Amino acid sequence: MTTPMNNGRHAGTDRRRQRVQNAIATAVRDGTPLTASAIARAACVDRTFLYRHRDLLDILHTTGSRSARPAPAAGPTVTPVSLQADLANANARAARLAARVQQLENHLSRQLGSLAWHEAGLGAANDVAELRAAVVRHEQRNTELSRLLEERQAELEAARDANRQLTRALNQRECSGAHRLTTQPARRSRTVPAPPPRPEPAHRGGPAQPPVPPTRASSPSPGPSIGRSR
Repeated sequence: MTTPMNNGRHAGTDRRRQRVQNAIATAVRDGTPLTASAIARAACVDRTFLYRHRDLLDILHTTGSRSARPAPAAGPTVTPVSLQADLANANARAARLAARVQQLENHLSRQLGSLAWHEAGLGAANDVAELRAAVVRHEQRNTELSRLLEERQAELEAARDANRQLTRALNQRECSGAHRLTTQPARRSRTVPAPPPRPEPAHRGGPAQPPVPPTRASSPSPGPSIGRSR
């Protein structure tokens, strides 16, 4: 039984089928890919519409297989020499690409190192030259201080030698003076015995005078010395 609703449904289906066929023809003419998704998008239909109509899907596959066949081209004849030349060119291109890859890897490594240097807080890469200059200055300063220290040590050794010589000379002088004192003859004082005192005559009516004791001579003399009291 035919109703207006069914007639409208069939008319819509026919219109969509016509759009799919037109899209396939346009794709073949323009050289665009012949796939179910591309044709459905070009025909403004759902992709399931193609799978429900197997005849349209077969037309799409058949047309795609025909367009995929390469057309015979009148090109140069392939020979072993041409193949070897192509192989040499391919090897050279591969070598150039390998060198380029190595260059890019080195550049990437330097960039990553610089980034890690900054993120680690070790200072900018430009500070390396300043740090090296500071190290050189400190090394020069250390060398100068070492030279001055050696000079001061040499002066100290010279002063110590002079001090030892002066001490040795003083010790020798003291020893020679003590030896001279010990070798000189000691002068001895002689005691000259005094003769016994002569008794004084007693004065009549007066006391007798006591005898004068003998005196010790302080130095040797040629004759005896007698002290007499008055």
